[in-house]
Amino acid sequence: MEAGKTGRRAKGASKSAADVREHQEIAGEHRRAGAGPVQGGAPGTGDPDQAAPLGPTGSSGTCGEPDASTRRTSGSEGGPGKRAGGDTGTAPRVDPYHVNIRLEEHKLCLLVMIGVRADGRKELIALSDGYRESTESWADLLRDCARRGMRAPVLAVGDGALGFWGALREVFPQAREQRCWFHKIANVLGALPKSAHPGAKKALAEIWNAEDKTHARAAAKAFDAAYGAKFPKAVAKITDDLEELLAVYDYPAEHWIHLRTTNPIESTFATVRHRTKITRGPGSRAAGLAMAFKLIEAAQARWRAVNAPHLVALVRAGATFEAGKLVERPDAQPVEPIKAAA
Repeated sequence: MEAGKTGRRAKGASKSAADVREHQEIAGEHRRAGAGPVQGGAPGTGDPDQAAPLGPTGSSGTCGEPDASTRRTSGSEGGPGKRAGGDTGTAPRVDPYHVNIRLEEHKLCLLVMIGVRADGRKELIALSDGYRESTESWADLLRDCARRGMRAPVLAVGDGALGFWGALREVFPQAREQRCWFHKIANVLGALPKSAHPGAKKALAEIWNAEDKTHARAAAKAFDAAYGAKFPKAVAKITDDLEELLAVYDYPAEHWIHLRTTNPIESTFATVRHRTKITRGPGSRAAGLAMAFKLIEAAQARWRAVNAPHLVALVRAGATFEAGKLVERPDAQPVEPIKAAA
């Protein structure tokens, strides 16, 4: 009996190790290709741009920049440290994170929103607890931010969590959507056999690391042609969300590294995961919410600004970018040369 249990544990341990190696390979490919840190920071560092692979977690994000008049609220407004600003810019991110509560049966679901200020600095916008990842919980958080003066974000970055996207379309319908490539790659590989992973990873890299949107669309068609007949479910995960996956190419090339994934929130929560693992979870929901806020607040001082911060204001103003470059006069008509009279 004991031998059987030991064998099952060993089998589970090897499976877990294989999953970790899979995430490390994906993160390494993103770093080597210059896509920036992927899904995590080293535990205890609080640096969103120091990469370290994490296990699969649900995450979503919106992009924006809180105004300098951001303030904290508490009590009925969502718990300690909940903030909102008068303006949002290129990419605030939102993320649900589940924390075990020692003295309660259900887990605490933390809803977190991180934004980018006009000067390029990242900042915590809101922190609240919700019911799982429901649309109504996210909608309550977004409506509260809007009530306190936050403008609609230009772009929302996150995975396929339906609760957040439904709430975003309800509260801020003008905001665009960008799916997290790290989560998407993991989902696609999960629908493919192991033998197809090396080729699929290279084909996916041609999409998310393309020179511009035109090349990315061509790479997506090539991926469909190569794998669509044998693995339609895996290919559908790309083709069904292709517009949301390629939205990043409509913004400055300097910002692509920040918009492809939900790394800023995932890496920040590495410190929260580390603390909850050591303490075996907080004793109450209020304690878990307060602990998460204090850890994020401490880590916020070490977050680095986005690349090319001077472009954030242009994105907020609705400037047009093609192939990652600013178009000076997008509506200007080409001028025909004047022919000299004979």
